[in-house]
Amino acid sequence: MPETRRGLLFGVAAYAMWGFFPLYWRLLEETGALELLAARVTFSLLVMVVLVLGLRKLERFRALVRDRRLRRLLTLAAVLISVNWFVFIWGVNNGRVLEISLGYFITPLVSVLLGVVVLRERLRRTQWAATGLAVLAVVVLAIDYGRLPWVGVALALSFGFYGLLKKQANVGAVESLAYETLVILPVAVTYLIWLGAIGEASYLDMGPGTMLLLVGSGLLTALPLLCFGGAATRVTLTTMGLLQYIAPTLQFLIGVLVFSEALPLSRLAGFVLVWTALVVFTVDAWRNHRRQLRLGALASSAA
Repeated sequence: MPETRRGLLFGVAAYAMWGFFPLYWRLLEETGALELLAARVTFSLLVMVVLVLGLRKLERFRALVRDRRLRRLLTLAAVLISVNWFVFIWGVNNGRVLEISLGYFITPLVSVLLGVVVLRERLRRTQWAATGLAVLAVVVLAIDYGRLPWVGVALALSFGFYGLLKKQANVGAVESLAYETLVILPVAVTYLIWLGAIGEASYLDMGPGTMLLLVGSGLLTALPLLCFGGAATRVTLTTMGLLQYIAPTLQFLIGVLVFSEALPLSRLAGFVLVWTALVVFTVDAWRNHRRQLRLGALASSAA
């Protein structure tokens, strides 16, 4: 199988798994969001330890731990991804899957804005237009909900800043996630022990099937990450940019078709604005990519 096709399959698999996450967490809706988060962190670390050893990344992990700058960046990243995971789980189990999909639809635009504010990047006019449409969409949805769609906004901001920190750290996905889960582990384990001590730990009363789902959350965290890594090294960034819309699209469909969340015309109008912004953003990114390729070809021929 050609490497590009293999990468495409890896990418689709990664984003499809992230898209179907709401179905998994809804199976554990009787467990509190904080308890699910603590369990996910705990079991994720076990999986990441196996991956670090199995993929022979222990030396890279040690180098990361020795670097003060990387420790600082990834500790902040650990806090942000924990917030992101908690909001996601809470949103699924409180009927906010449409807001979750909104968050991941607007995440690319949040990342663009962070590039402007933090990295001093310059936006093209079409990128400003796409960002403006996304802001308008949030306003329309806020009017429809009668409140700020905070689940979507929190997910977009937390993941956007998380991506920024990961970009600045520029280390491998496996070893960085292993460090992030290790940083949060003491808090997670302490919380699980405390729940058990006060008699409110639902994991103590789970049947074997439910406990298996809880343990599986660690594998579910690592598996799409590995697929994503396999895709990122085999396909272009443009292709990855298009694939990332698979996850929020699936989440949107699950929210409407499976969980029967309300989608009045006013709310649909907000999503249409988001989708329009993404079309503008994606077409502009594609054209700019083609333009850069042409310029590179001309420069090579001139040399």
